[in-house]
Amino acid sequence: MDKPFKKQAEEWFERGRHDIETAQLLYDERGYTDSIAYHIQQAVEKYLKGYLVVHGKKPPKIHELDTLLNHIAAFDDGFSDFLELCEKASRYYIEDRYPPGPLVEYEYNEIKADLDRAWELIRKLLAIVKMPYGKAGS
Repeated sequence: MDKPFKKQAEEWFERGRHDIETAQLLYDERGYTDSIAYHIQQAVEKYLKGYLVVHGKKPPKIHELDTLLNHIAAFDDGFSDFLELCEKASRYYIEDRYPPGPLVEYEYNEIKADLDRAWELIRKLLAIVKMPYGKAGS
């Protein structure tokens, strides 16, 4: 992998790591499910964008995870089983972040399933690119 691409991808992955760990921490502490959902979306978005960078692609400035997954499918169809997660998590970004209307609260078992799937996606992605989970440069 080209060194500038690797460094930029590591930066995306590190920021994504912060989001997925925040989602996990909030879940473990029985935090607000709307906030957990938001961090799941943010983590998956950053990991998918980092994966595009690894492959020399400039990530689009969008938040729709299913669209990002389609960009990846152009050169790697190994993530198609995560489409449902991506469609659902894309709604997390907008659905409960802004008024008007009441906050959306999700059931903990629903959030747990999405959090687990997000971890699966992240682990699979990092295994393919052969990059560590830890901080950039580690």
